[in-house]
Amino acid sequence: MREYKKILLAVDITEGSEKIAERARDVAERYGAEVILLHVVEYVPVEPMGEALLPAVQIEGELIERATRRIAELAQKTGLEKAERIVQAGNIKAELVRIATDRGVDLIVLGSRERHGLSIMFNQTEDTILHSAPCDVLAVRWKKT
Repeated sequence: MREYKKILLAVDITEGSEKIAERARDVAERYGAEVILLHVVEYVPVEPMGEALLPAVQIEGELIERATRRIAELAQKTGLEKAERIVQAGNIKAELVRIATDRGVDLIVLGSRERHGLSIMFNQTEDTILHSAPCDVLAVRWKKT
């Protein structure tokens, strides 16, 4: 089995994030690997270049600030206080693959939700990352309660 030295933990900081973080922590402990916690804020303003540009920039900043606090809380709850934390604005799929490549990550850990109906067709983040990632991907399955 491959040894992992650098793990990128991608979380959306919703209800399943603790379980996913705990799985990444366990893998990191097993291999003595470093964990990088990542959350990507994907905010698209309604009028991208309209008159409302200033409030859109302000809203994005607020979203990043809130995500930064929540990712710190998640790190504290799951024993990942020493992990590097990145909160990045942009496209989730593109940023995750870019950061994994730039940081020389060996393993990406992310959540995989059970999907139904139209969400199967429209939100394929996990599948896209699986096929674009420069390394192994561990998709932690969890059911939304």
